Amino acid sequence: MTNSLVPPAGPQRVLALAQLANSVGDGAYYVTSALYFTHVVGLAPARVGLGLTLGWAVGSLVGVPLGRLADRRGARGTAVLLALATGLAVASFLVVRDFVPFVLAACAYASAQSGLAAARQALLAGLVGAGERTGLLAHLQATLNAGLAVGAGLGGLALHAGTEAAYLGVFALDAVSFLVCAGLLTRVPAVRARVPEKRHGASVVRDRPYVLLTLLNTVLLLRMPLLSLGLPLWIAGRTDAPAWLVSVLFVLNTGAVMLFQVRMARGIRGRASATRAVRRSGWVMLAACAVFALSAGASPWVAVAVLTVGAVLQVIAEMGQSAGSWQLSFELAPAERVGEYQGFFGTGVTVARTLGPLVMTSLVMGWGTPGWLLLGVATLGASYAMGPATRRAGERVDPGRPVPVG
Repeated sequence: MTNSLVPPAGPQRVLALAQLANSVGDGAYYVTSALYFTHVVGLAPARVGLGLTLGWAVGSLVGVPLGRLADRRGARGTAVLLALATGLAVASFLVVRDFVPFVLAACAYASAQSGLAAARQALLAGLVGAGERTGLLAHLQATLNAGLAVGAGLGGLALHAGTEAAYLGVFALDAVSFLVCAGLLTRVPAVRARVPEKRHGASVVRDRPYVLLTLLNTVLLLRMPLLSLGLPLWIAGRTDAPAWLVSVLFVLNTGAVMLFQVRMARGIRGRASATRAVRRSGWVMLAACAVFALSAGASPWVAVAVLTVGAVLQVIAEMGQSAGSWQLSFELAPAERVGEYQGFFGTGVTVARTLGPLVMTSLVMGWGTPGWLLLGVATLGASYAMGPATRRAGERVDPGRPVPVG
């Protein structure tokens, strides 16, 4: 696997193009949606937050059954239908003008997004060998960041215009982007549906080692709102650094993932290397938190330098943790239930998005330096616990065989 942003020709490149298409739309949506729902739709900010929280809560519940549907009915067809459903859900926001329809649209959007993520993972698992999955996911993550950056720029133009037509144009763009994504997904080969020998209902929930692995990964993902919420509040309230540094650090993070995520994932080939990568990322994240804490009380330019160093450490930790967790989530899932298991593993992202803002505001802004250190220690603890959790899950995958965990 090379370090190029573009994956090899064939199904892998088509998957990357599909990822690029909908990430451009999503990037524009993310930077404009809050103002659209408050200024154009006319909802109170608290109701927007409540509606989106309810939507993602529902989405986290349906990810597993939709992933199971991909396993049993075919990953490609399910992914195409869910991409179309996501586009339709985004389009429904164009006509929403009250709270209840907004909540229903948010639930439909989050459900389709969660199911699409699980179906795409099942499709990826069926199209490439086990040794190539982490590398391809690294390519897709780099592509995702590139698309989000382009979309955020387009969304910024809409924010600058500030008109209702501009906001509506962004939502129309996002809806169309999922239609393009669906069209691209029809170009990849179909993956044969796999029906489990035994039907246990929501079997992944009964798989305690995998559930534990997912919970630990959720703790590691609590750093997700760091760039969008934690650092902006910290910079504005606890440092003398200029406000524009928030934008610089965001660009630094996005660019680093685009350029180096593939390289970071290249050395991960199994459970041992994956758990080592997660452990290393825990130490790096602890160092990042300690460095961020040092920025308080420093002169403006010293604070800029310290925060930049912290952001570099944070993105290194992010890339290592992502690559390691991708490998573990696939390798420890039964081959015939990849979509179902990925749907469950993906709920960690939803939970982190829901609880992360509370963690960031309580620890970072509430406790200051001790809060930063506690966040780093919690991350380190979860990263080390991934080793024993992987060993237990591996005993189910390979019963009677020693499980190598680095």
